[in-house]
Amino acid sequence: MHSIELLEPSEAAQELTIQLLTKSNLPDKAANDAAHIALATVHGMDYLLTWNCKHIANVQIQKKLTQICSDFGYKLPIICTPYELMGE
Repeated sequence: MHSIELLEPSEAAQELTIQLLTKSNLPDKAANDAAHIALATVHGMDYLLTWNCKHIANVQIQKKLTQICSDFGYKLPIICTPYELMGE
């Protein structure tokens, strides 16, 4: 059986979370969403799957998130819904 590795919180992810909240159009109430994005980004994930189309899988927000991550030396993962990844 294969195990799923959990992404561990880190200072780098915490710092990126703060940057995402202060420099993007994410509202303060989306702090958990910003943390998910930061963890996936800092850990170099290729994809971040989500059903949250309001704050995470949102093209308008992703454009700014891409720039912020790039400014801090990271590549934003491809953020999409499971349906998008499966090509449906």
